[in-house]
Amino acid sequence: MRTSVVAMMGAEYGAGRAIAFSPAQGAGQSKVAPTSVKALVFDTFGTVVDWRTSVTQEVEQLAKKKGFKVDGAKFADAWRAGYAPSMNRVRTGELPWTRLDALHRMILDKILVDFGIAGLSESEIDTLNHAWHRLRPWPDAVSGLTRLKKRFIIAPLSNGNIALMTNLAKYGGLPWDCILGAELARHYKPDREVYQSAADFLDLKVDQVMMVAAHLGDLRAAKGVGLRTAFVPRPLEYGSGGKPDLQPDAAVDLPATDFNDLARQLGV
Repeated sequence: MRTSVVAMMGAEYGAGRAIAFSPAQGAGQSKVAPTSVKALVFDTFGTVVDWRTSVTQEVEQLAKKKGFKVDGAKFADAWRAGYAPSMNRVRTGELPWTRLDALHRMILDKILVDFGIAGLSESEIDTLNHAWHRLRPWPDAVSGLTRLKKRFIIAPLSNGNIALMTNLAKYGGLPWDCILGAELARHYKPDREVYQSAADFLDLKVDQVMMVAAHLGDLRAAKGVGLRTAFVPRPLEYGSGGKPDLQPDAAVDLPATDFNDLARQLGV
């Protein structure tokens, strides 16, 4: 049985120019020595892509096609609400290692019942489940990643499985150098093995890798393993009435307003 965790979350390599930086001012961090970063790894759902708007629209389009009524945003929120509990079933050993696509399908099967939606074919349910492969990037994501790729290795470090991450990149034009994350580590964030795996697979020291995320829980876990951290808030991740993380805390080395601002601060 895997050990459970206390808290759940909510480039070119050879450019030859590692970037030295100091921790951001005003975020409450203790002073750390400048470090050379060679790779940036990114949380994806919410940080790189707008999952809520994308899933909401797919659900509402299906409802219109099939003639049923549903609040697409509430459906998307319910689907996402099952995310952490389903991963914890794997983490605690209740389920064997399971790809996120399969976990998403387990959650979907339940909430279709909860929302009283019936009469969908297996093909229609499968297509809906793959809505997570068709999430649109935030407006700054592709341009910012393209800038960052000029100097750093860039990769997702996501709980999404490799097929999901690959299809998401093709759909949204995300210019990753490689795909990292949960399926390779066979652990889900915030398990430390996921963060450590990023350095291991890239043959880098942990402090040569920077985790970029909109979620402070993700950054705290990465920081605990020794990665550098950058915080990019996404105020609309949960809609206008949501409560996203908006201010950096002591786990953040570098706060930025978006990916282009992050690139600017890192000298790209």
